[in-house]
Order: sequence, then structure tokens, then C-alpha cells
Amino acid sequence: MTVRTRFAPSPTGYLHLGGARTALYSWAYARHFGGTFILRIEDTDLERSTPEAVQAILDGMKWLGLEHDEGPFYQMQRMDRYREVVKGMLDAGTAYLCYCSPDEVEAMRERMRAAGEKPRYDGTWRPEAGKTLPAVPEGVKPVVRFKNPLDGEVTWTDVVKGPITIGNKELDDLVIARPDGTPTYNFCVAVDDWDMKITHVLRGDDHVNNTPRQINILRALGAELPQYGHLPMILGADGQKLSKRHGAVSVMEYPEQGYLPEAMLNYLARLGWSHGDDEIFSMEQFTEWFNLEHLTASAAQFNPEKLGWLNNHYIKQTDNERLAQLALPKLERDGARFDGAPALPTVLGLMKERVNTINELADAAMLFYRDPQPDPELLALHLTDAVRAALATFAERSATVEWNKAALAAMLKEVLAAHSLKMPQLAMPLRLLLTGQLQTPAIDAVLELFGRDVVLARVQKGL
Repeated sequence: MTVRTRFAPSPTGYLHLGGARTALYSWAYARHFGGTFILRIEDTDLERSTPEAVQAILDGMKWLGLEHDEGPFYQMQRMDRYREVVKGMLDAGTAYLCYCSPDEVEAMRERMRAAGEKPRYDGTWRPEAGKTLPAVPEGVKPVVRFKNPLDGEVTWTDVVKGPITIGNKELDDLVIARPDGTPTYNFCVAVDDWDMKITHVLRGDDHVNNTPRQINILRALGAELPQYGHLPMILGADGQKLSKRHGAVSVMEYPEQGYLPEAMLNYLARLGWSHGDDEIFSMEQFTEWFNLEHLTASAAQFNPEKLGWLNNHYIKQTDNERLAQLALPKLERDGARFDGAPALPTVLGLMKERVNTINELADAAMLFYRDPQPDPELLALHLTDAVRAALATFAERSATVEWNKAALAAMLKEVLAAHSLKMPQLAMPLRLLLTGQLQTPAIDAVLELFGRDVVLARVQKGL
């Protein structure tokens, strides 16, 4: 058997974390077995589906690097196929025309609620042996209903949740085509999975109730059933349903916030799956290790601190030239000036150890690309007469010292010894004069990056 998985989002909103995780697991399972990963856009909800949401899904998949092997397929482009299957089911007697209006169906359900029964369609137009159907009303366009089995059970072994059984009495005869002929969600999904020869369906556990309906339709079509796995939802760190304040935003907001796709993939992989105690791994390792046996049936919790920790790890591993490409747009928006300034990749290489996002990295790098504006009170506090004398000596020696980190560190020690000062007494005012900040990387590294001319100019200005 060739493994064929699919990711089938509805373009009624952005690609969120739960959808991205489903896509990742489906992609990884296909990759693990050398199978096929299919992207399908389920866009039959015309009122809520938008081109912008479709593009957001495609952009999110591209950013994450989850390349599909087939597709994207759009359900709205498959209408002729769905109508063909509906006609075949009507001819085979596995579906039938129903002329009840929505108001009549709702009245049926109200009567059942009042009787303490589960509200459902009562089968008025369902053809049965020896049954006389009502007269067809004039001018009424019928819906098409699936003739769901009346007895028995639908049972499947969910690869995440284990055995699940739902009685057919719990399911009424599903509408599979509306009066205008457009097919409905569960029907389209079943036909698509059949046509695309899907072997494994991984999706959120909000679809559990759809599964028995889709299984019955597939059985009526004589189709082979895929294996189903329903992934539990992702909760916020407080155990509540994920909301915007927890991070339930478009996946494409994460690159805007400065996260790397490899960090997001690594993080999502661990939200419901594990490989021993491994926390950090490449996508190559993940696809090698990934299996369905280690998917967890309990809800995962989104932890932004852990995502930040992972992002820090990947930032430190990332080539400085790539970091420069990612950080440059924010630096430019913030008014960075690069004329005569140190090379951006070199600066980012110095700053990247202590940041969790590309945005934080750009903010940290700004001290090299703007004029310093030290707080006058802080400057007065640190720029004492003794320090002024030491800075004058520093400026004098800076004119001739070899301009590299080791030589600068040695020169600083000589200046400190000559003036009986400790490193913070000289480093703090130097930081203020050069960057306007008290917190920077090691002062000798900062001096080396700024260069002799900038350092001398700013120190002389301070003096």
C-alpha cells in the first residue's frame, strides 16, 4: 500500500496552529513511508470562504516548508464529479429525494425534543418496501438525502483515540445535495477521499462526529476506508481553549513576530507526539522517527516560553547572512542608518546569543545603526573626573592601537591600571557614549565592531 495523506482546510479563516500541526503530521507520515501528501481546499462554504483565506493557507504552508505532492485541489472545481456521484447513488437507491422544507424539518425536530427524543429527520420521504410516499409538491426543489443504515453500528479503530463506536440510530439521513444541486461538506469529503485514494486521515477531534457519516457514505460507494486519527485540540498554557491571547493567530503572524519556520515546526511536532525525551530535532530526524503509535490522546498546551526557547536555539544555529536578510526589513522600518556602520551579519553574529526572536535581534542590533542619545543623568553619574581622565588616555591610545578585540582588551586593561579603575567604571560610560545604553555585549567586541573612527568621534564628543 502506498501511503496517501491529505491536509484539507476550509478557507474560512487563517491557517492556525492546530491546522498547521495537522498538516505537519500528515506531511511527515507521507514522507516517512515515501508516500504522497495532498493539499485540498474545501471551499464549498461560499458564504464564508474567501480568496484571502486561501492565500493565507498557501502562504502558511510555504513558510513552513510543507510542500505538497498533489494539488491544491479545490472542491468548487469538482462540482461535476459530485453531481455524477449523487446521480449514481440515486440510481442505486442509496440516496433519495426529499421535498420537506427547512421549516418542516425543524418542526419534526421540535416534536422530538418535546418528546424527549434526539431531534432528527423522521424519514418522511425515505423510500421503503411497502411504504407510500407523499405526493410530490409542485414548485418545490428537493434536497438529496443519503439513506443511512437504520440499524447496526459504525466502529473504527482511531489511531489516536482507540476504538470508537457510534450507533446508526444516532445518525439521521444526511442531506448530501442542496435544492440548487450543490453538495454538502461530509459528502464532498467522502468522495474526495475515495477519488484521491487517501489511506490515512489525520484531523482535529472536532471531526469525530463527521467520521461515521463519511464511513457510511464510503461504504455505500463501495470504497475502501482510510484509517482515521483525530488529534486533540491545543489548549492555552492555562488549560483553556486556545484564543488570540494565547497565540491562536494566523501562522503567518509568527514570521512577522520574528520566529523561524524550523523552530515552529519543531515546536508543533512536540504538541501531541514524542520521541523519547528528544526536544530539539531536524525535520529529517522527525520524518524518520514519526509514527502514529506515539501520538497522544490528551490535549496539548501551547507554551510561548518554550517556543521562544526553541527559536533562540535555531537563531543561534542560523547563518548570519540569513539572519541579516530576515532582520533588515525591521531595521529599515525603525530608521537604521548603515552608512559607515559595521556589517549587519557581523553585528547579528555578536547579538544573537541572547534573543528569542528576529525582532528582538533587530532591536538589539539598532544600537550600531543609530546616533546614541545617552540619558544625561546616567552620563553625569558615570562620567566622573577620574573617568574623564581615563577616557582621555583611552582616546589617545585608540589612535594607534591595532583594532581588534584582543588588542583592544589589552589596551583597556592598561588604561584601567594606569588610572586605578575597575572595568565597570570605564566600560559603563563607554557604552553610554557609544550606544546610549548600559547593557551591551562585551565592550571590547563592541569597540571592534564600531571601528576606530566612530569610537574616537563619540568619545571626543562625550569629553
